[in-house]
Amino acid sequence: MSKGFTLLELLVVVVIIGLLAGYVAPKYFSQVGKSEIQVARAQIDAFDKALDQYRLDTRRYPTAEQGLKALVERPASEMQWNGPYLRKAVPLDPWGHPYLYRAPGTKGEYDLLSYGKDGQPGGTGENADIVNY
Repeated sequence: MSKGFTLLELLVVVVIIGLLAGYVAPKYFSQVGKSEIQVARAQIDAFDKALDQYRLDTRRYPTAEQGLKALVERPASEMQWNGPYLRKAVPLDPWGHPYLYRAPGTKGEYDLLSYGKDGQPGGTGENADIVNY
């Protein structure tokens, strides 16, 4: 009598593992998408706070030309700059796209946004825009 598994037993195990993976993988990847959205919102919130600190020091927000880089490096024209206002360089959004900074903004003194996973304006779910307003 030989010890080991038959081909049928191995196929049953492979099918069970496949069914489990088919059930668990979609739930796992939907959580990854939600966490990327939360990271983008948290980063935009951190930029908002840094921009407010910049404004307290310089009495205005960075221009569109200066952009978010002004939070890390002193613009040549800013004598009251007391940064850096971020500990590290301005990161890309969780999907590898740069955050967009517009001054003046459409909803306030500035707009700060990420276009989401697809990198295009509009969309729903993971492709929805994430904005500071």
